[in-house]
Amino acid sequence: MNFTPLWFFLHVTGAVVWVGGMYFAYFCLRPVAVQQLEPPARLRLWAAVFERFFPAVWVAVVAIVGSGLAMLLAVGMRQAPLHWHLMLASGLTMVAIFAYVFFVPYRRLCAGAAASDWKAAGAALNRIRQAVGVNLGLGFVTIAVATLGRAFG
Repeated sequence: MNFTPLWFFLHVTGAVVWVGGMYFAYFCLRPVAVQQLEPPARLRLWAAVFERFFPAVWVAVVAIVGSGLAMLLAVGMRQAPLHWHLMLASGLTMVAIFAYVFFVPYRRLCAGAAASDWKAAGAALNRIRQAVGVNLGLGFVTIAVATLGRAFG
């Protein structure tokens, strides 16, 4: 049985959830939250949003990495086109950044919001914002490599 269509579906679906979610959070939710909510309410909102979004990102990460490796190994590392290797490198970089966000500033955000330490929570949210900005940029680069890579070699 050929699993390639299933791997491709899981790969694209994971990317849509993760990159699409970052886009929504960064360009849609964040500006409105800054405009309409005072810091305590905004920080509690972000902690609650991430509590729902991050489990979906972990599932997306497993789907993307697992399906990507399955497709890469099915072809063979040496036979895989260069843009597949570039996707792997950028994707693993994105995973590392997300793991940092999840295990360091997200935990600080939650702890700060729970303790009403708005300064600490705000600093953590700022680090998350910066890391998400980097990951969103990498996500778009990865999508470009995935969709345009074949055209360049």
